[in-house]
Amino acid sequence: MRRIPLIGGTPLASAVVCAALALSLSACGGDDGGGSKGGTGAALEGRGPITFVTGKDRSGYLQKQVDGWNSEHPKEQVRIIELPDEPNDQRQQMIQNATTKSDAYSVLSLDVVWTAEFAANRWLAQLPKDQIDLSKMLPATITTGQYRDKLYAVPSASDAGMLYYRKDLLEKAGIADPPKTYDEMWADCEKVRKLPEGEDVDCYFTEVNKTESMTISAVEAIESAGGSIIGEDGKPALNTPQAKAGIEFLVNAKKEHMPKEAVTLDTEGGRRYFQSGKLLFQRQWPYQYALANSDDGSSKVAGKFAVAPLPGPAGPGVANLGGHNLAVSAFAKNKATSLDFIKYLAGEQSQRANLLATSKAPTIAALYDDPEMVKKFPYLPVLKAAIASAKPRPVTVKYGDVTAAIQGEMYDAVTGKKPVDQALTDLQGKLQPLTAQ
Repeated sequence: MRRIPLIGGTPLASAVVCAALALSLSACGGDDGGGSKGGTGAALEGRGPITFVTGKDRSGYLQKQVDGWNSEHPKEQVRIIELPDEPNDQRQQMIQNATTKSDAYSVLSLDVVWTAEFAANRWLAQLPKDQIDLSKMLPATITTGQYRDKLYAVPSASDAGMLYYRKDLLEKAGIADPPKTYDEMWADCEKVRKLPEGEDVDCYFTEVNKTESMTISAVEAIESAGGSIIGEDGKPALNTPQAKAGIEFLVNAKKEHMPKEAVTLDTEGGRRYFQSGKLLFQRQWPYQYALANSDDGSSKVAGKFAVAPLPGPAGPGVANLGGHNLAVSAFAKNKATSLDFIKYLAGEQSQRANLLATSKAPTIAALYDDPEMVKKFPYLPVLKAAIASAKPRPVTVKYGDVTAAIQGEMYDAVTGKKPVDQALTDLQGKLQPLTAQ
């Protein structure tokens, strides 16, 4: 019997799935969007095998969750298709599949900023709101799955940038609290570098390579300075002192405080650099917490670091809202099975298990206040607050072109190819036609 609850409802009743999860813990279209025939808005029908398309799973835990589903649904087996680490590559492969109307992809794990683009192009099936209870999810995550007030994706994991820092080195330098401002962070670096243990430690790292991470770094830097890439009127707003101050922070940080190889480090490269013990402060996602605290010998900083809110120019900074949503391809054959699998994977029991196993941020609000979770992951209150105040990347149906423009111009500024003023002026000009209504 199929026992799939509403998301946010009661746990799965199946003893088989519960046992499997417990074991794993130890180890530019119209309004209607996609239906069963690529945009008809029809009911989700069809049962049988499906695929789950997602980025690279570094935790090794996803397969265990899928195994739990498969043991309960022998006639509706799920096969994972892993795409590359880099979000740009993931998005491109999903778009290639959609533009050929291929049924090879069933359930898609989408970056939260892709919903509008995919829904507008009728690459997603519209989801039935009456079958999905979003009331228990963090408010900030719910709108990321909607386009024109219709539901196209279910929030399954959230994200917000946080400051990882070497607590042991700060304490040895006589510093009691993590920095709240950029100036405090630089001053802390100088104190730590006077220690024998801190001589060879780099100060700070946030991603400044020419990838999606550059867009994220630009959003956080500009928003922390009081500006915005896209204004409230939906138009680019880069000709402001705040935008200039934000990008100048990135330029100066890369030049004076980051590792020499900063522009070549991606998310995983930054994680490995921090875990090698070579870094004092790092802007990073929650997933790093479990990996950096691993006792298998892969991390030299296990038990030596902590997490705090991002600093800003005059106080706490602004984090970017990240995360992933689950959607059904408009061209999938077995959409009913796909919807049930989304309910399973985004349900409270699965999100709890995923948090415990991987430290990835859930979308279920109650998990952030659960005493067991907070004891294991002390940063959860910090993360919950960061998500609540986080700012999204530009939400647009031409997101691919928008983020490519941001990445290119900001990379030129950070690497010194262009002055900050020129890069911002050029970006303003590129974004104007891309964001025109």
